[in-house]
Amino acid sequence: MLTRRDFGKRAGLLLAAASGSSESALAQRAIAGLGNAPPGTIWINANELPDGPCAAAREAMTQVLPETGRYHYPEFRDIYAAIARSEGLDRSQVVVGAGSTEVLQMAVQVLTSPVRPLIASEPTFEVPFAVARALGRPTVSVPLTSSYAADVKRLAEEAAKAKGGLIYLCNPNNPTSSLTPKDDIAWLVANLPSDAVLLLDEAYIHFLESPEQESGLAWVRQEKNVMVTRTFSKIYGMAGLRVGFGCAKPALIRPLAALAGNVISIVSARAALASLREAAKLVPERRARLTATRDTLCRWLRQQKRPYIEPHANFMMIDMGRDVRSVIPEFLAKGVAVGRPFPPLDRMLRVTIGTEREMAEFRRVFEQVL
Repeated sequence: MLTRRDFGKRAGLLLAAASGSSESALAQRAIAGLGNAPPGTIWINANELPDGPCAAAREAMTQVLPETGRYHYPEFRDIYAAIARSEGLDRSQVVVGAGSTEVLQMAVQVLTSPVRPLIASEPTFEVPFAVARALGRPTVSVPLTSSYAADVKRLAEEAAKAKGGLIYLCNPNNPTSSLTPKDDIAWLVANLPSDAVLLLDEAYIHFLESPEQESGLAWVRQEKNVMVTRTFSKIYGMAGLRVGFGCAKPALIRPLAALAGNVISIVSARAALASLREAAKLVPERRARLTATRDTLCRWLRQQKRPYIEPHANFMMIDMGRDVRSVIPEFLAKGVAVGRPFPPLDRMLRVTIGTEREMAEFRRVFEQVL
């Protein structure tokens, strides 16, 4: 039985996990102490898309603003059902949160325990590890392979050794922008220990043009022990609106939905629906534009004989030849905010792909810093 004291203790742990391990908290921690950014600073540090919300989303938000004095609770059943239909799923297979980060936090809370570890490659998106550690859950870190892919055999071995647990796999991976091939993911699903769940973070999947990648949603539809998270923060340009969702069989979704704090903002919800209606045209157009800008940067880096990890998302990692902790403030002092450090890749600088103008300025400052 959960006593009031137990509840208070658990609530305190969850609050600590949420406040200290969110992506915004990690980003702010990295920038702290670097001084004020100069006027006109270019922000290519947080994997945001410079396009912002599409015109249809902006119009939908404008229309609903006068109605935000009400909660709109009755609408959300249909809103969440529409998000589920966009992925060919039933409403019972989807949970919606304030960005996919909230869904990842809920998954760690529900699907790990004092005897069920979180198992993940490292480096990767830090929030799942940070939440698990804040809750006192065991964690197992597996290094990426030499091609910066997830070592799926090691991940499966660790889950088998622990007799279950939650395997977290971000694909394309953040911060490396690297890809774990679809055949490797298929092998992992086929060899998943019976008491383990695979959590596929597909925040950046819309940027992929590679035939080496397929979504994990097919396994969700087959009711495997697989959960997939998605977000509107990236290709839909809605980072500040905080909309994300997780997809899994109903038996996995129900306990997560019980933890969901509240419905998302009606402004964000209307923007998300409008974006989905434009997705067939919007996603390929934005992907093509970003890929062209990213390819220009890659060509320039090759001309400079500057190594980098082959990118598959809206950011990339560049080998600076020295510890980036000394490089990051130099960029900021010259008006370019770049990504935070990601140990153990201490010489790798994560750079978000911005507009053509922003990336031209980045290249100019890059030469000065080097």
